[in-house]
Amino acid sequence: MSRQPITREGYEKLQAQIKEKEDQKPAIQERIKIAREEGDLKENAEYHAAREALSDLDRQINTLRLKQQQCEIVDKADLPTDEVGFGTRVTVKDLSDDMEEIYELVGPGDEDFDGDILKILSTSPLALAMLGKKVGEQFEAQIPAGVLKMEVISIEAAE
Repeated sequence: MSRQPITREGYEKLQAQIKEKEDQKPAIQERIKIAREEGDLKENAEYHAAREALSDLDRQINTLRLKQQQCEIVDKADLPTDEVGFGTRVTVKDLSDDMEEIYELVGPGDEDFDGDILKILSTSPLALAMLGKKVGEQFEAQIPAGVLKMEVISIEAAE
């Protein structure tokens, strides 16, 4: 399996999310301990709720750790900007309505769909369709809403 590129900032953001989740564990473990002291565990709703919360938290931590393990930190300064790839900001034109959109291809933890620049995972269907394309090239992207026909207008290094 190939490793997914991620910036140093994205990697540190994932690390912070893991730490935040791990910091929540002692409080839940204390809830389990207190609930256990109340006696019969079969009908102890607080005990079962706390155990479920701990299990859910562990699952979230493991998911973040797996995501982190599958990443490779890359230096944005070393990335080429002559073709669409991880770490590039791409302006594309939808050929059906001539509307332009700006996308930034990012790694896990850096996705952001608010604002003028849409930060999409470099492994998303749209990003995969435009990978390797150069300015002026057209491509089709299969997305849940249908097929998009687009043209690359500009490529630059993401900030």
